[in-house]
Amino acid sequence: MFLENNVNHQDQLGWIEVICGSMFSGKTEELIRRLKRVSFANQKALIFKPVTDDRYSKNKVVSHDSKEIESISVHSSTEIEPLSKNVDVIAIDEAQFFDDNIVSVCNMLANNGKRVIVAGLDMDFEGKPFGPMPSLMATAEFVTKVHAICTKTGNLANFSHRISKSKDLVLLGERDEYQPLSRAAFNKYLKND
Repeated sequence: MFLENNVNHQDQLGWIEVICGSMFSGKTEELIRRLKRVSFANQKALIFKPVTDDRYSKNKVVSHDSKEIESISVHSSTEIEPLSKNVDVIAIDEAQFFDDNIVSVCNMLANNGKRVIVAGLDMDFEGKPFGPMPSLMATAEFVTKVHAICTKTGNLANFSHRISKSKDLVLLGERDEYQPLSRAAFNKYLKND
């Protein structure tokens, strides 16, 4: 449930919405869907992504199913607030790649009356909470967890299993690097490793 118009307009502040889940669960697609609704309402919005995410485009956020929207690539979360002065909605994709200060930035924007929509992986490839995402989920008014379908069991997938042998925490990739797995399938891989 999303409160697009709060009832008490005198005491209204902004809010934070978090969209989280595994790889291939539709996080970016849901972020783009919400931003299209914002544009239909004639609200001004900006979308940011970390400069490290250049898989599909440097100046667009692109979902795995090729939906796309113009974006601004930034090196640090501190760049977001100064660019967001004259907008109603701020969206942030791949939030797990930002520094921990992203939590303060999102809270400051929401406290200044902005609607902040954040999308990112909630867990890394080892099944551990990823970067600032747990803190963002804790401070958000709304959290939407989306799921992929497990490539092994057909159940809902909650984990992003890395296929390659790289142990780097950040490894941008697609289906050749990751597969979505259910808890049962992920635990099977952990036991076999």
